Amino acid sequence: MQIFLANPRGFCAGVDRAIDIVERAVVLFGAPIYVRHEVVHNKYVVDRLRTIGAGFVDELDEVPDGATVIFSAHGVPRVVQQEAQRRLLNVFDATCPLVTKVHMEITRYAREAREVFLIGHAGHPEVEGTIGQFDATLGGAIYLIQTVEDVARVVVRNPEHLAFVTQTTLSVDDTASIVAALRARFPGLKAPVKEDICYATQNRQDAVKNLIGRCEVLVVVGSKSSSNSNRLREMADKNAKPGYLVDGPEDLHREWFDGIKSVGVTAGASAPEILVQGVITQLRQWGGEVAQELSGRTEHVIFALPKTLRQVAKDGGSLSSVGPTG
Repeated sequence: MQIFLANPRGFCAGVDRAIDIVERAVVLFGAPIYVRHEVVHNKYVVDRLRTIGAGFVDELDEVPDGATVIFSAHGVPRVVQQEAQRRLLNVFDATCPLVTKVHMEITRYAREAREVFLIGHAGHPEVEGTIGQFDATLGGAIYLIQTVEDVARVVVRNPEHLAFVTQTTLSVDDTASIVAALRARFPGLKAPVKEDICYATQNRQDAVKNLIGRCEVLVVVGSKSSSNSNRLREMADKNAKPGYLVDGPEDLHREWFDGIKSVGVTAGASAPEILVQGVITQLRQWGGEVAQELSGRTEHVIFALPKTLRQVAKDGGSLSSVGPTG
């Protein structure tokens, strides 16, 4: 059985930054450090950070006065930011800078009193945070669009004063279909200067497009709560091939690979490379050959850390690692 590895795969710059912020905050301030929601959507990463002193909470009322709190990579609503300021909590914002870009767009559209379409998935923390950045008291409105069918149903007040933004971790192809439907119905629609779907999401989807024709089965390493990991697995469905989303090698089933001559392996943007290598090790024990890594787009993106935390390693702080990122 041949094993093909997608490239790029796994951690993106936003995830690297969020994990680094938590680790360095623990070193600088000591445990516990509180994180609102999962800092990234990966069970292995979250469990690992718990062992070094991170505590994960649903809301700020679970954080003691005077404590250090970190906002997850998915971003938070304005009311959460304001509550943290009111309580004088020590805050580090691990929101991915590409999500912050969407927040800035939303804020600008609110000031312009526009009606805005947010293309995304209901209930996802990034979507909730983005909606929570929109100030409807300024005269505009925001509408969540999940499907092409939603475009036909939505009712707006002023078709000449509209804009759209998107969740950063969507399917590139599905989003293009929704945007096309919006443009067809609302020709004057204002678009972001640069698309909102992040470089890492697009690169990983392009890598699977390159991979899927070579394999009979697709394995995506990532947690079920991870939007971008789910979008990768769905690409197997679109190509009429079996696709499985697994947290790690313990989730694999040998019968998935009975009679299979080729398997493709990739990982979502919040899944560490150590889990990918565990999957490969298991596949090799079941008859897989040495994994062949495909060529792909090289990523050089690095996001800066908050200034206070940049000093931790320089001053001799010891950082725990969640494993190699590849």
